[in-house]
Amino acid sequence: MYRLHGFCQSGNTFKVAFLLRALGQSWEPVFVDFMHGVTREAQWREVENEMGEVPILEDGPRRLTQSGLILSYLARKHGAFCGAGEDEQHEVLRWLLFDNHKFTSYFASYRFMKAFGASAPDPSVMSWLRGRLDNAFTIVNKHLEARRFMVGGAPTIADFSLCGYLYYPVEESEYEVETRFPHIHSWLSRVQALPGWAHPYEILPGERVAPKW
Repeated sequence: MYRLHGFCQSGNTFKVAFLLRALGQSWEPVFVDFMHGVTREAQWREVENEMGEVPILEDGPRRLTQSGLILSYLARKHGAFCGAGEDEQHEVLRWLLFDNHKFTSYFASYRFMKAFGASAPDPSVMSWLRGRLDNAFTIVNKHLEARRFMVGGAPTIADFSLCGYLYYPVEESEYEVETRFPHIHSWLSRVQALPGWAHPYEILPGERVAPKW
């Protein structure tokens, strides 16, 4: 049985949990108390992950970190959601990198500062992030205009990766997707219809907390 370390506010953990469920794999959640700073502790980083991040996936003696790597590992191991052929697999990797560097990166930072930061967010920082968000979301929205999924005609781990933070309540980010990015919104409905989907607050450990700011 896989063991997945993370917490319910982590969209990166959700990406992996969703894929495990879609693959029909048994897994056990392991709660990481990120909100109270455990990942910043030197001992936790020494034992668990030097990068101070979740998710962490245990597969027997093997421990993997970084959601993009974990998604790729699981897709290859179970022979699903990889993309059909070499060209699609390269395209999947391209979108994984874009997601990790821009799409999820900017959105997760924006949402965290708005909902969970220790102090009220700096308006100038939020304005800068929002501009970067608008650009990244516009790119993905245009890409999905004539496609059902991110790569090819079937879902891949690119879809699992890009959707990771977009099922959380809009009040946590105040970044509205439905009307501004209709192709992303329609795509999220298609992804949500895949076997194994469930809301992150239902399948991941930890407690939901109200947005602070």
